[in-house]
Amino acid sequence: MKKRVLGVASLFLLIILFVAENPLLAQGKKEYKVGIVAFYNLENLFDTIHQDGKKDYEYLPDGKNMWNTNKYKKKLTNMAKVISQIGADVSPDGPAVLGVCEAENIDVLNDLVKEDAIKDKNYKTILVEGPDRRGVDVGFIYNPKYFTVDSYKSHTFELEDKPDFFTRDQLLVSGDFDGERMHFIVLHWPSRYGGEKRSRPLRNAAAKVTRSIVDSVLRAEPNAKIFVMGDLNDDPTNESVIKHLNAKGNKKRLKEEELYNCVYNYFKKGIGTLAYRDNWNNFDQIIVTQSLLNKDFSSYKLYKTGIFNKPFLKNKTGRYKGYPKRTFAGGAYQGGYSDHFPVYDVIIKEK
Repeated sequence: MKKRVLGVASLFLLIILFVAENPLLAQGKKEYKVGIVAFYNLENLFDTIHQDGKKDYEYLPDGKNMWNTNKYKKKLTNMAKVISQIGADVSPDGPAVLGVCEAENIDVLNDLVKEDAIKDKNYKTILVEGPDRRGVDVGFIYNPKYFTVDSYKSHTFELEDKPDFFTRDQLLVSGDFDGERMHFIVLHWPSRYGGEKRSRPLRNAAAKVTRSIVDSVLRAEPNAKIFVMGDLNDDPTNESVIKHLNAKGNKKRLKEEELYNCVYNYFKKGIGTLAYRDNWNNFDQIIVTQSLLNKDFSSYKLYKTGIFNKPFLKNKTGRYKGYPKRTFAGGAYQGGYSDHFPVYDVIIKEK
């Protein structure tokens, strides 16, 4: 895998992990620290400046979307509003780490974390420029008060039989979260462009790359706490996730090498993160190693998973009532948020 130069800014945005005392999670005489780990597809967070080598023309002032400073600022404000509220019902200070995708560059993440709604968190950002032709990448945002980065590496997904195929890199960030070593893998697998069946081999191949990253960490640290998060462009029951990533949805029946898919039960209940032609999908997923699953809360373990789908994120009327309210819909500017809802894990630890 190729290693690329990574930008680290003075604020954050990829996985949201926040440590806080929370009386809602107190059981008996025990008190707990709380962490929020989140992922959000920002849906085309572009600035207004052309970047060489990127197909960002639709998001320029003279482009198709007539993208200007006012629209860009509105987009940043909207994204920050959402981030500030993810998991706030159990951790009032919001996420500690957040994984994101569809960000044009490190500059847009730096602008994002300076927004009023989240600037007091002093987030830092990580983004590695990848080969995606549209010019969007995955990124990582974190609060340095609670998470310290030890290392990061961007893994490029390449196909020998398709030398002209380019897609997003897969980002691995490792470090210390409140005294515990954790690893975060941020993903944006190939889209379903051309149809689900025709494009399926691309996501299967991407899943194999992700699995190889997981396995490399586990070889070095057999009990590693790993969060795999991203827009997989597949549901929890597709073969890319079930077979090639080896992530399942039943905690009680997991085999030793299997990962646990935190959003699996939401999908089975028909609760999704994006909608298309009146069907809900759960492309946005958080998947964890089994070291995060037992009930020994002397160290951080998974408490619950959520989809952040508050009413203000949804269309209120019309054909797409209840769908995520987008920035653009049908070519018209809507001033919304994203076509995806964020997902998040709540992890807890005894004080």
